[in-house]
Amino acid sequence: MAHTATLTHGGFNLTAHIANFIERVKENRARANEYNRTFTELQRLSNRELDDIGLRRCDIADIAREHAYCS
Repeated sequence: MAHTATLTHGGFNLTAHIANFIERVKENRARANEYNRTFTELQRLSNRELDDIGLRRCDIADIAREHAYCS
């Protein structure tokens, strides 16, 4: 009589972990690019233009961060 042993290690799949890591890197890079684009666009506005839309220059980094990471 032959016995077959099947060994499974539940929840550990190296390929899935690598794929998830790569996806997180891509998402983080996209968010960083969005932050930089938003920050640069707002920074290029004059003080008058910023005032017209109700923003202060000192708030640009916070606004860009919220836009890229909280939406």
